[in-house]
Amino acid sequence: MKFSRLAPIVLILFVVAAVLTALAAYQVVALPDSVPMAIRWLAVASAVALGFQRRSITFWIVVSMLVGAEIGHDFPEQAVQLKVLSDVFLRLVKTIIAPLVFATLVVGIAGHADLKQVGKMGLKALIYFEVVTTFALFIGLGAINLTRAGAGVDRSGIQADTEQLATVKQTTADIILHIFPENIAKSVAEGQVLQVVVFAIIFAIGLAMVHQKHRAPMLQLTESLSEVMFKFTNVVMFFAPFGVGGALAYTVGKMGFAPLYNAFKLLLTLYGALAAFLVLILVPIALIARIPLKRFVLAIAEPVSIAFATTSSEAALPRAMEAMIGIGVPRRIVAFVMPTGYSFNLDGTTLYLSLAAIFVAQAAGIDLSFGQQLIMVFTLMLTSKGVAGVPRASLVILLATVASFNLPAWPVFIILGIDALMDMARTAVNVVGNCLATAVVARWEGEFVDNYVAPPLDDLAEADSALAHSAH
Repeated sequence: MKFSRLAPIVLILFVVAAVLTALAAYQVVALPDSVPMAIRWLAVASAVALGFQRRSITFWIVVSMLVGAEIGHDFPEQAVQLKVLSDVFLRLVKTIIAPLVFATLVVGIAGHADLKQVGKMGLKALIYFEVVTTFALFIGLGAINLTRAGAGVDRSGIQADTEQLATVKQTTADIILHIFPENIAKSVAEGQVLQVVVFAIIFAIGLAMVHQKHRAPMLQLTESLSEVMFKFTNVVMFFAPFGVGGALAYTVGKMGFAPLYNAFKLLLTLYGALAAFLVLILVPIALIARIPLKRFVLAIAEPVSIAFATTSSEAALPRAMEAMIGIGVPRRIVAFVMPTGYSFNLDGTTLYLSLAAIFVAQAAGIDLSFGQQLIMVFTLMLTSKGVAGVPRASLVILLATVASFNLPAWPVFIILGIDALMDMARTAVNVVGNCLATAVVARWEGEFVDNYVAPPLDDLAEADSALAHSAH
């Protein structure tokens, strides 16, 4: 049966199963437990059949969550044993973070080592990126502390199996010293992500300062390492459905379905925070920079829609670049700012990570001071640089960072249950933020062409020549 025919059947089965389960639970209808359970398993089996047609990792993650939740609900004792699957997946993810962050940061910094070429434009772009992502970070922090979406999770069945954050009193000097590595191998082994980041930044600066004949081989090596780690991540993510299914089976077997309410609350918090970020930060920036708002919105509608539907910023990149050239941004600015922004200007991802990290602490019943929250989200903001192209990059970064802060991993798997819906929104905001960044930098450089009418050209080089002619 084709996907288009099977999908409605699966949806109907899940609705019927949910209704019958609810009616039986509230004793509205006298039904033997086996009837709603049989319909639920039939719905799950149909979803599995649908998964074989789609052959999408994201879809299989959703299917595995359904299977895991059903196993956890119907066979809680056996479901607890499936935690080993999530532990295996977590270990594989932890092996990714250090080489991936190191390679991508070194390439991102040393790869633009020609300061004469980058010039003032590069400095302005980086300042803009850091200011705007900091706003995103604080909006995320404010939103999650306001809604406290992770609070109230019943941890009675799971506390004995998880490590809790050690409440060690640290002085300001201790916190500062903890940022800097004394032995990079030790930092990697202990999962100290921020120390790896600091080492990578200093290494990249040193690499940028050496002669080209010495820099080129090392830069090529780190680029190769980066590409290999991207593929390594792809391979690990094939195990994601098993890890997620095992984690959800364990969580539901221990705590029931209550955590899913908190996940839905987190989803609403994210969408509200992203809307606030767009209205309170990006719109005023566009107005201050005198960006024609209506033209800008019409221009980015297509690439943002692509990003939202595919959850991939890269899929939207070519159309986004064409759209920015089409409203009056010179190609050389688009060519520098847009790709750099994909590493350093992840507004939606930064906001999401700040929400998710504090959600993990709240779900684990750990009260973090504002200073501890800042250190955690600052670490996330740094480690997220350069890995936007990795599937489930936010999961990799989040798992590694909460582990380095000695937080339990099980709340992350609760988040993963709604990650696809969250990913669409944050990816769309990433694209909006990067498009606006190119326009703002062009205005800042005095090269934004007002009232520019793009010719119907398919070739970017021809469009850029037309744009240069209009500017003069």
